[in-house]
Amino acid sequence: MRLRLIVHGKVAREARVHDAVDAVRADGHVVSVRVTFEAGDAGRMAAEAVAEAKAGALDAIIAGGGDGTVNEVFAAALAADPPPTCSFGVLPLGTANDFARSADLPASDATAALRLAVTRAARPIDVGLVDGRPFINLLTGGFGSRVTVETDPDLKRSIGGLAYVLTGVSRFRELAANSGRITGEGFAWEGAFLALAIGNGRFAGGGILLCPDALLDDGALDLMVLPELPAEKRLDALTGIVLQGAAALPGLQVRARSSWFEYRSDKELSVNLDGEPIKARRFRVECRPRALNLHLGPAAVVTPLD
Repeated sequence: MRLRLIVHGKVAREARVHDAVDAVRADGHVVSVRVTFEAGDAGRMAAEAVAEAKAGALDAIIAGGGDGTVNEVFAAALAADPPPTCSFGVLPLGTANDFARSADLPASDATAALRLAVTRAARPIDVGLVDGRPFINLLTGGFGSRVTVETDPDLKRSIGGLAYVLTGVSRFRELAANSGRITGEGFAWEGAFLALAIGNGRFAGGGILLCPDALLDDGALDLMVLPELPAEKRLDALTGIVLQGAAALPGLQVRARSSWFEYRSDKELSVNLDGEPIKARRFRVECRPRALNLHLGPAAVVTPLD
């Protein structure tokens, strides 16, 4: 196969990246590498790679980096309209690698992750759209999304998920509920909430399981809302959901599944879109079914093959 690896500049020189590329080349495949240097490079390189795929010069495009890099590469590639013969892969090199968890890609073994692109057939997965803007994994909103964005990357690398707890505790006095209305297919909910997640994948924030039933290719998005809690229960709830995911709060969440959701509020909501922070008072999230042919691990969260 002919692979194009688009790798984030911060990790491009790491030995694990070079070892993975060397190993796949030794297997007889062609791997050309592009390294990002500044903002916008990943998207530009993805569009260029799609043009080469249309010309018959590439078989697969691999995003090498964290969730933000994956989202940027895939979003730009989709906008460039890749041919059906072009598949995609992920070399998980970030701190969180949340999408890689749902896709069953071994973040601890870069060589094994890259080899999946040449040893396993690609499967079509869904893509989420926020007002037409693609995302691959999860949209999160509320206090939890602020904690995810504001947690120091060095702290995450050293102590993992506990870093989010420490950041949340340090920001605890700022914890305030948002209020809004969320609608979907046969679903409507309105009220105050501490956090929400709309997922194509299952994880956010370095392995926090927020949408435990989400599937990458079922044509639907999963919603989880954590309604407002009494002040004395908020810290325990925050700690529990960071350490154990949505399962830590049985019976307290609002959950739904739909091909679309709409959010409306009078106040801005802090939203994290696959690692990119935005603020919005209203947005529409839609599922674009089976829009991306991706090389997945054997235990990826997808519908069983017939």
